[in-house]
Amino acid sequence: MRKTFWIHLALLLVIPGLLFTVSCAKKTVQADTDSSVKEMSQDEMAAQEAAAQAKARAEQEELARQRAQEAERAAKEEAMKREVMAARNAFLNDNVYFEFDSDVLLPVAEQVLQRKAAWLKVNSGVTVAIGGHCDERGTNEYNLALGERRAQSAKTYLVDLGVSSIRLSTISYGEERPLDSGHNEEAWAKNRRAQFVIE
Repeated sequence: MRKTFWIHLALLLVIPGLLFTVSCAKKTVQADTDSSVKEMSQDEMAAQEAAAQAKARAEQEELARQRAQEAERAAKEEAMKREVMAARNAFLNDNVYFEFDSDVLLPVAEQVLQRKAAWLKVNSGVTVAIGGHCDERGTNEYNLALGERRAQSAKTYLVDLGVSSIRLSTISYGEERPLDSGHNEEAWAKNRRAQFVIE
């Protein structure tokens, strides 16, 4: 009986001690786990913040790249528009000039018409009126007929270069629309011309 008593007493003392030891160990492990979770969450937060900053930088760089591309594209479009307008203005402002009382094309006039034909081929939707002009010498009737022959001469040359005749019309203004209102050879030379107008 005494042995049983001592065994019970020993068990009563040993079992709570074991339970206390086991529960303390669990608490320590749990505390260690909690601190590692806190450390991981801080590491994760730092990593997420770094990732968010990297993403924001990448988005800013992409936006800057897109803006640069847009500016470059706009500059190219503007340059193309200026080039198109310059070619159009050259077409309109480059007249074909004739000798006195003649509708024969000079070599320099043929070069002008070759440039005009090239422009017309590129701009296939454009139709043009060719106006024949004369200087003030001669009668109105004679100058109207000469102006028509000059306009027709320019049209025929363009058609021979491959421009459709449907896109070209002619009109004679005779001496009625001078470029230079002077009464000398310099003014008259400017007025003997075929002039092109886009319709």
